[in-house]
Amino acid sequence: MANEELIAALRDAEAVKFGEFELSHGGTSSYYVDKYVFETDPTCLQRIAEAFAERIAGWDEQPTLAGVALGAVPLVAVTSVETGIPYVIARKQAKEYGTGNRIEGDLAAGEEVVILEDIATTGQSAVDAAEALREAGATVERVLVVVDREEGARENLAEHGLELESLVTASDLLADAPEDVDA
Repeated sequence: MANEELIAALRDAEAVKFGEFELSHGGTSSYYVDKYVFETDPTCLQRIAEAFAERIAGWDEQPTLAGVALGAVPLVAVTSVETGIPYVIARKQAKEYGTGNRIEGDLAAGEEVVILEDIATTGQSAVDAAEALREAGATVERVLVVVDREEGARENLAEHGLELESLVTASDLLADAPEDVDA
Protein backbone atom coordinates (compact mmCIF):
# COMPACT_ATOMS: atom_id res chain seq x y z
CA MET A 1 0.00 0.00 0.00
CA ALA A 2 1.30 3.41 -0.90
CA ASN A 3 2.21 5.82 1.86
CA GLU A 4 -0.01 8.36 0.12
CA GLU A 5 -3.11 6.20 0.70
CA LEU A 6 -2.56 6.17 4.45
CA ILE A 7 -1.83 9.89 4.54
CA ALA A 8 -5.01 10.54 2.56
CA ALA A 9 -7.03 8.34 4.92
CA LEU A 10 -5.65 10.17 7.98
CA ARG A 11 -6.43 13.54 6.41
CA ASP A 12 -9.90 12.46 5.21
CA ALA A 13 -10.74 11.31 8.74
CA GLU A 14 -9.56 14.73 10.00
CA ALA A 15 -7.05 13.07 12.32
CA VAL A 16 -4.54 15.87 11.67
CA LYS A 17 -5.54 19.11 13.38
CA PHE A 18 -3.93 22.54 13.40
CA GLY A 19 -3.83 25.07 16.23
CA GLU A 20 -2.09 25.15 19.62
CA PHE A 21 -1.99 21.79 21.41
CA GLU A 22 -0.43 20.50 24.60
CA LEU A 23 1.22 17.10 24.15
CA SER A 24 1.31 14.23 26.65
CA HIS A 25 4.99 14.83 27.45
CA GLY A 26 4.18 18.43 28.42
CA GLY A 27 5.37 20.23 25.28
CA THR A 28 3.21 22.17 22.85
CA SER A 29 2.72 21.84 19.13
CA SER A 30 1.09 23.71 16.25
CA TYR A 31 -0.43 20.45 15.03
CA TYR A 32 -1.95 17.37 16.60
CA VAL A 33 -2.45 13.87 15.26
CA ASP A 34 -5.58 12.60 17.01
CA LYS A 35 -5.08 8.88 17.46
CA TYR A 36 -8.62 8.45 18.72
CA VAL A 37 -9.92 9.74 15.41
CA PHE A 38 -7.83 7.36 13.30
CA GLU A 39 -8.24 4.43 15.70
CA THR A 40 -12.03 4.64 15.52
CA ASP A 41 -12.28 5.18 11.77
CA PRO A 42 -12.72 1.87 9.89
CA THR A 43 -10.95 3.09 6.75
CA CYS A 44 -7.91 4.30 8.70
CA LEU A 45 -7.80 1.09 10.75
CA GLN A 46 -7.90 -1.01 7.59
CA ARG A 47 -5.13 1.01 5.92
CA ILE A 48 -2.98 0.82 9.07
CA ALA A 49 -3.49 -2.94 9.42
CA GLU A 50 -2.58 -3.45 5.76
CA ALA A 51 0.52 -1.27 6.05
CA PHE A 52 1.71 -2.98 9.25
CA ALA A 53 1.06 -6.39 7.64
CA GLU A 54 3.13 -5.42 4.58
CA ARG A 55 6.05 -4.37 6.78
CA ILE A 56 5.94 -7.55 8.85
CA ALA A 57 5.57 -9.79 5.78
CA GLY A 58 8.97 -8.59 4.56
CA TRP A 59 10.78 -9.87 7.66
CA ASP A 60 12.52 -13.23 7.88
CA GLU A 61 10.66 -14.25 11.06
CA GLN A 62 7.05 -13.54 11.94
CA PRO A 63 7.08 -12.06 15.46
CA THR A 64 4.29 -11.97 18.00
CA LEU A 65 2.61 -8.57 17.99
CA ALA A 66 2.37 -6.38 21.09
CA GLY A 67 0.21 -3.33 21.58
CA VAL A 68 0.73 -0.71 24.24
CA ALA A 69 -2.41 -0.30 26.36
CA LEU A 70 -4.68 1.52 25.75
CA GLY A 71 -3.89 3.46 22.61
CA ALA A 72 -2.40 0.72 20.45
CA VAL A 73 -4.90 -2.03 21.30
CA PRO A 74 -7.18 -1.34 18.30
CA LEU A 75 -4.11 -1.25 16.03
CA VAL A 76 -2.64 -4.52 17.26
CA ALA A 77 -6.06 -6.22 17.14
CA VAL A 78 -6.77 -5.30 13.50
CA THR A 79 -3.20 -6.14 12.51
CA SER A 80 -3.55 -9.54 14.18
CA VAL A 81 -6.70 -10.19 12.18
CA GLU A 82 -5.02 -8.99 8.97
CA THR A 83 -1.92 -11.17 9.47
CA GLY A 84 -3.19 -14.10 11.51
CA ILE A 85 -0.38 -13.41 14.01
CA PRO A 86 -1.29 -13.55 17.71
CA TYR A 87 -0.81 -10.54 19.94
CA VAL A 88 -0.29 -9.50 23.53
CA ILE A 89 -1.06 -6.26 25.33
CA ALA A 90 1.59 -4.48 27.38
CA ARG A 91 0.31 -2.38 30.27
CA LYS A 92 2.14 0.59 31.77
CA GLN A 93 1.77 -1.06 35.15
CA ALA A 94 0.37 -4.29 36.53
CA LYS A 95 -3.36 -4.41 37.19
CA GLU A 96 -4.30 -4.00 40.82
CA TYR A 97 -7.08 -6.59 40.51
CA GLY A 98 -7.73 -9.95 38.87
CA THR A 99 -4.53 -11.59 37.67
CA GLY A 100 -2.38 -8.52 38.26
CA ASN A 101 -0.71 -9.03 34.88
CA ARG A 102 1.38 -6.42 33.14
CA ILE A 103 1.39 -8.48 29.93
CA GLU A 104 -1.98 -9.80 28.76
CA GLY A 105 -2.07 -12.72 26.35
CA ASP A 106 0.04 -15.78 25.66
CA LEU A 107 3.78 -15.03 25.62
CA ALA A 108 6.53 -17.65 25.80
CA ALA A 109 10.04 -16.96 27.07
CA GLY A 110 12.40 -16.19 24.18
CA GLU A 111 9.58 -15.23 21.83
CA GLU A 112 10.35 -12.46 19.34
CA VAL A 113 7.91 -9.57 19.72
CA VAL A 114 7.36 -6.37 17.74
CA ILE A 115 5.64 -3.46 19.47
CA LEU A 116 2.92 -1.64 17.54
CA GLU A 117 2.27 1.93 18.60
CA ASP A 118 0.07 4.78 17.43
CA ILE A 119 2.20 7.92 17.65
CA ALA A 120 5.84 8.31 18.65
CA THR A 121 6.93 11.61 20.13
CA THR A 122 9.54 10.74 22.74
CA GLY A 123 9.06 6.97 22.38
CA GLN A 124 8.87 6.48 26.13
CA SER A 125 5.65 4.43 26.06
CA ALA A 126 7.28 1.96 23.68
CA VAL A 127 10.43 1.86 25.84
CA ASP A 128 8.30 1.06 28.90
CA ALA A 129 6.43 -1.65 26.99
CA ALA A 130 9.69 -3.16 25.73
CA GLU A 131 11.03 -3.30 29.27
CA ALA A 132 7.88 -5.09 30.49
CA LEU A 133 8.02 -7.56 27.59
CA ARG A 134 11.72 -8.20 28.14
CA GLU A 135 11.10 -8.80 31.85
CA ALA A 136 8.52 -11.39 30.77
CA GLY A 137 11.23 -13.13 28.71
CA ALA A 138 10.50 -11.77 25.22
CA THR A 139 13.05 -10.58 22.70
CA VAL A 140 12.10 -7.08 21.56
CA GLU A 141 14.11 -5.15 18.98
CA ARG A 142 11.55 -3.30 16.83
CA VAL A 143 8.77 -0.79 17.23
CA LEU A 144 6.33 -0.10 14.40
CA VAL A 145 4.46 3.17 14.71
CA VAL A 146 1.76 4.80 12.62
CA VAL A 147 3.17 8.33 12.94
CA ASP A 148 6.66 9.40 13.99
CA ARG A 149 6.45 13.03 15.11
CA GLU A 150 10.25 13.21 14.56
CA GLU A 151 10.83 14.68 18.03
CA GLY A 152 13.41 12.28 19.44
CA ALA A 153 11.60 8.93 19.63
CA ARG A 154 14.00 7.25 17.19
CA GLU A 155 17.02 8.27 19.26
CA ASN A 156 15.41 7.40 22.60
CA LEU A 157 14.38 3.97 21.33
CA ALA A 158 17.85 3.35 19.89
CA GLU A 159 19.35 4.02 23.33
CA HIS A 160 17.23 1.11 24.58
CA GLY A 161 18.16 -1.28 21.78
CA LEU A 162 14.99 -0.65 19.76
CA GLU A 163 14.67 0.19 16.07
CA LEU A 164 11.81 2.51 15.10
CA GLU A 165 9.95 2.04 11.82
CA SER A 166 7.11 4.41 10.98
CA LEU A 167 4.37 4.19 8.41
CA VAL A 168 4.42 7.98 8.04
CA THR A 169 6.35 10.84 9.57
CA ALA A 170 5.23 14.28 10.66
CA SER A 171 7.05 15.65 7.60
CA ASP A 172 4.94 13.39 5.37
CA LEU A 173 1.68 14.45 7.04
CA LEU A 174 2.49 18.14 7.07
CA ALA A 175 3.84 18.42 3.53
CA ASP A 176 0.84 20.57 2.48
CA ALA A 177 0.16 22.13 5.89
CA PRO A 178 -0.41 25.84 6.54
CA GLU A 179 2.84 27.83 6.58
CA ASP A 180 2.77 28.48 10.36
CA VAL A 181 2.89 24.76 11.20
CA ASP A 182 6.25 23.28 12.21
CA ALA A 183 6.98 19.67 11.30
